[in-house]
Amino acid sequence: MRLDKFLSVTATATRSEAGKAARAGQITVNGAPVKKADVQIDPERDAVCYCGTPVCYKQYHYVLLNKPDGYVSATEDGRDPTVLELLPPQYTAFGLFPCGRLDKHTLGLMLLTDNGDVAHRLLSPRRHVAKRYAFRCKFPLTKEECERFREGLVLEDGYETKPADIELNADAHSGVITLVEGKYHQIKRMLEALHNQITYLERISFGPLTLPADLPRGAWRELTAEEEQAILDAAK
Repeated sequence: MRLDKFLSVTATATRSEAGKAARAGQITVNGAPVKKADVQIDPERDAVCYCGTPVCYKQYHYVLLNKPDGYVSATEDGRDPTVLELLPPQYTAFGLFPCGRLDKHTLGLMLLTDNGDVAHRLLSPRRHVAKRYAFRCKFPLTKEECERFREGLVLEDGYETKPADIELNADAHSGVITLVEGKYHQIKRMLEALHNQITYLERISFGPLTLPADLPRGAWRELTAEEEQAILDAAK
């Protein structure tokens, strides 16, 4: 890989900035200054420093985000702010995108990545990657309605959902729903099929990932090495 491309894909510097820094002697490869930014390097083996700071290379990036209300799950939108706008420019430069979608007013865990293959595998219906949601609804749910939910429901467009687990709290107005598919507005539509209405929805887990209790709404962090490996294992 060319040095200037390496600095670009790591969101360290633009190619023109890399050229200027190289001519000024501000870039080293394995401790030796380089004068041209078009030299070839091995991103996996060579140690690169830019203006005295080591540059780490990762082929793919994985970000865990606690989505707030009012943001859309898209890379760009003409009307509403997107979840990508919650990240600093050096991360949006990686080409991250949401792995799956949450509705505009649904809160909670989102995975952002630039690894299209892993995202596709995690969202594939064949893998049945579970997604758990804390919810509240307008009317109390009965045991019979919960049983219908667990067996799968026929939505207004005729689609028959896969069985979905539902755990009710004592008030019968709230609990946790687990899906293994992700159709458009699925939980909202499943409750509507029971003549009910969702009033609050928050994704609390996605496959092996769980929403951290210490991650504020609107905040984000990179996955830990253990979380990243768990995601890769779930996508196999």
